[in-house]
Amino acid sequence: MTSSKSPKKPKNPAKAITDVLCFVLIVGAVSGLLHEWFGWIRFFGFLRFLVPDGYEVYGYTVMAVLGIAVAIATDSISRRTR
Repeated sequence: MTSSKSPKKPKNPAKAITDVLCFVLIVGAVSGLLHEWFGWIRFFGFLRFLVPDGYEVYGYTVMAVLGIAVAIATDSISRRTR
């Protein structure tokens, strides 16, 4: 009896690092925007040091877009190398 499951390939460490980076950027940006608009608690407070004073909304929006762009690029590269 043969198994129809193919062996799993090990996950690329660069993809794992970029996945974590995307998660931190997107969740940190969304929580930063929620903090600016509604005064809610920040999940990743250390990201506030990356945004200049007075430009918080723009900075967090750029962070969210950057996180999404990195996620899309990483996904397309990982699909290409399969």
